[in-house]
Amino acid sequence: QVQLAESGGGLVQAGGSLRLSCVASARTFSTFTMGWFRQAPGKEREFVGATARSGGGTYYADSVKGRFAISREDAKNTVYLQMNSPLPEDKAVYYCAAKVPWNTENPLLVRAYTFWGQGTQVTVSS
Repeated sequence: QVQLAESGGGLVQAGGSLRLSCVASARTFSTFTMGWFRQAPGKEREFVGATARSGGGTYYADSVKGRFAISREDAKNTVYLQMNSPLPEDKAVYYCAAKVPWNTENPLLVRAYTFWGQGTQVTVSS
């Protein structure tokens, strides 16, 4: 079974920066679309951003576009979420997820992803 492990969450000041990391156990990591989602109390899990394999495209939710950036380092089986100028409304548990290449669902959808990490809490102080 593919395992994903997020790290880097914690407390950050509004206007500061934070980088989340997600390491995957999969030997075929480079073929995965990797997504970031978040869930706040009382809210449904929502899409933050995703990156396909090289040349496949990168996508962001409008709410984070221009502030967050996703990158991947396939040699380390790692995907990153760089959070710049976080806002109080960005407070949530952040999850990374992997979409296998034979699943052709829209990568903006929760149901497109097969494997999920345990989540890491991000708290933004103002």
